Amino acid sequence: MIVVTGGAGFIGSAIAEALNRRGHRDLWIVDVDDHPEKKRNLAALSHDTWLDREAFLKKAETGDLPKIEAIFHLGACSSTTETDVDFLNRNNVEYTRKLAECALGQGARFIYASSAATYGSGDEGYSDREDALDTLKPLNPYGQSKQDFDLVARERGWLDRIVGLKYFNVYGPNEYHKDDMRSMVLKGFEQVRDTGKLRLFNSDRLEYDHGGQKRDFLYIRDAVEMTLFFLDHPEVNGIFNIGSGRARSWNDLAAAIFSAMEREPEIEYFDMPDELKARYQYHTEAQMEKLKLAGYREKAMSLEAGVEDYIKNYLQKNYRRLGEDH
Repeated sequence: MIVVTGGAGFIGSAIAEALNRRGHRDLWIVDVDDHPEKKRNLAALSHDTWLDREAFLKKAETGDLPKIEAIFHLGACSSTTETDVDFLNRNNVEYTRKLAECALGQGARFIYASSAATYGSGDEGYSDREDALDTLKPLNPYGQSKQDFDLVARERGWLDRIVGLKYFNVYGPNEYHKDDMRSMVLKGFEQVRDTGKLRLFNSDRLEYDHGGQKRDFLYIRDAVEMTLFFLDHPEVNGIFNIGSGRARSWNDLAAAIFSAMEREPEIEYFDMPDELKARYQYHTEAQMEKLKLAGYREKAMSLEAGVEDYIKNYLQKNYRRLGEDH
């Protein structure tokens, strides 16, 4: 049995779909049934059961579980704008700790989602070395909660037996339930489709043009392949970046969207909300050497190729999910 928490969500359902393609049908999906799009993410997939978070946690704490091969823990709070520290501690620290203890107690593989938000402004760099964890300064409570569990895992000596993955800006099919946390590829596509133009933030820093703020964008297919590498290689453990290794600007992303839609670019810049300014990341770029040294050899799709595939083969054709017949 393989457990995927957050398994009806974005990355989780993509992992479940990939596991199905590998022949795994004995999947337990753990998620909250809080959006109709989540059910649609799983409609074409095979899985044994769907449990909510509390029901699965109770089974884990009481030992009422069959033998587990692996737990992909992607089911914590993923909202970068969440400000309830107690909620984040319960969902992103304590819940993860309990599932890690369950997996370790069973001798199961435990692969959990950390986040690139732990890097904060990036002033301390983007190294996924575990001895660099103490130098990181997340800009928001969400990033801090992810950092807190990374530190718990290191302090308890677990990082030689489990894997924490720092996902950068992942985009692609299956993200439709994420509301305001959906990728700019999807939001930008809808803006261009409906209005003919795309809106981006102005820059408050002289070193960045408007729309020149940069992110490490990663297509969901690459994120899945990188994640499953750790299922295939149980000898590889620790914290790893999951990104393309190349920072690209929001203007680059906008150009890719207009190109895929065969439209002339029309960008409108507007001021960033005041509440975001102090915690906005102007630049992220994953250092990928550690993953390469661990044996991962696949090259990530370019931003242009990923955006084109998403828009032309999914959004414009209304094939909204990985695993649907095209």
